[in-house]
Amino acid sequence: MATKALKAARKPNRREDRLKRGQQQRKKLGRNALGEFEPAKRKIPALDTLLNATEGRVLHLLPEKYRRMSASPFTFFRGAVSVMAADLGQAPSTELLVQLCGDAHVQNMGCFASPDGHLVFDLNDFDETIAGPWEWDVKRMAASLVLAGMESEHKTPGCAAAVEVFAESYCSTLEMLAEEPILTAARHIIRRLTKSQAVSAAFRQAERATPADLLAKYTEKDGRGQQVRFKPTEGLLWRVTGAEKQSVLDALPAYAETLAPERRHFYQFFKECDVAFKIVGTGSVALRDYVVLMENGPRDPLFVQIKQETHSAYAPYLPHAHYDHQGQRVAEGQRRIQAISDLLLGWTRVADNDYLVRQLNDHKGSVELYKLRGDGLRSLASVAGELLARGHVRSGDALSIKGYIGSLERISKSITKYAIRYAAVTNDDYEEFKKAVKAGRVKVAGEKKRS
Repeated sequence: MATKALKAARKPNRREDRLKRGQQQRKKLGRNALGEFEPAKRKIPALDTLLNATEGRVLHLLPEKYRRMSASPFTFFRGAVSVMAADLGQAPSTELLVQLCGDAHVQNMGCFASPDGHLVFDLNDFDETIAGPWEWDVKRMAASLVLAGMESEHKTPGCAAAVEVFAESYCSTLEMLAEEPILTAARHIIRRLTKSQAVSAAFRQAERATPADLLAKYTEKDGRGQQVRFKPTEGLLWRVTGAEKQSVLDALPAYAETLAPERRHFYQFFKECDVAFKIVGTGSVALRDYVVLMENGPRDPLFVQIKQETHSAYAPYLPHAHYDHQGQRVAEGQRRIQAISDLLLGWTRVADNDYLVRQLNDHKGSVELYKLRGDGLRSLASVAGELLARGHVRSGDALSIKGYIGSLERISKSITKYAIRYAAVTNDDYEEFKKAVKAGRVKVAGEKKRS
């Protein structure tokens, strides 16, 4: 089990032994080799890996996923985590395990309301979370900085500079927290958030959002003007009725049992009103995603998201990666990484599929790519490094990772080299993807059928 692997990685041995363990991992993956990537060694072409990653998905919705991925190399990267998982999993890696975010990229950070009502900024998407080598998260976030940087009008030197900032922030934060008592490190507060334009904008977006906004966006009164129900939005959200609706509602009692008693107490004030199917994200498109409208009176709504979870894309490359319930995998992984998690985070099963359950947060703010122009990319890179390091310290052995890192400058150069190289290969993969769309091999929503 993955939890046993993480516990084994954190045995309370002497400080010197833990540092030495990290240093010995350089024999498995030298620090210079950390920067290498050779796509010619792929066992399966990237496009085939992508098209084979359909486990549990609603097949007729896949063209919408591919349409969203076709927008740019960065959106392709967001939807192609299976490709990068294969690239990382089939290459040498360390045995220094942490709870991976799994899909670490710049738009999987954002603002949300904590259980006490305060807004926090953190990693916020954990569909791929799993126990794995620490460097996999670092490499994915670094590559995303280059791709998002290019989309926000940065040249290669500017993207490389942002990755260096990210790597230095990650390493320096991890090294600092490695010397702290574990509970102090787990509660580490990031204090420079307002210095990042992209983060500040996400906070402002979240502050303006209210439950009334979600009601106005997603609901309407029924034909008699009495009962609130979901408002269909073409191609994005539609009401669920009949047996499908009932199967979703029948899964809620099991979900409630996954909540701590004091949280279940608040949840039980609400009653179910309506159910909808919602298209979300890029990588998650074609997975089942339900939203349940609940009320504790007409001015006290709650939107609960019930999101299908399949095996992590990294699972085939990790021998310890066995989970009986994929929603539980995501919820528990999220709790390990985040300092503060959703008040109503839990899991359930609908029919034969596993689901994560959480609030569809009214106070939510995301990173906008246009905010990364100028110095925005570098400032967000610094925050990303600190967030990722804190998550890894909470779940892995920071002293061993510190022992592996050693020279910050060497690691920074290797991570930057990898990020630039991987971004270039992703651009090539994206071009192959577009050719496949043009040739009709990949069906994209909105495209006319070919005779």
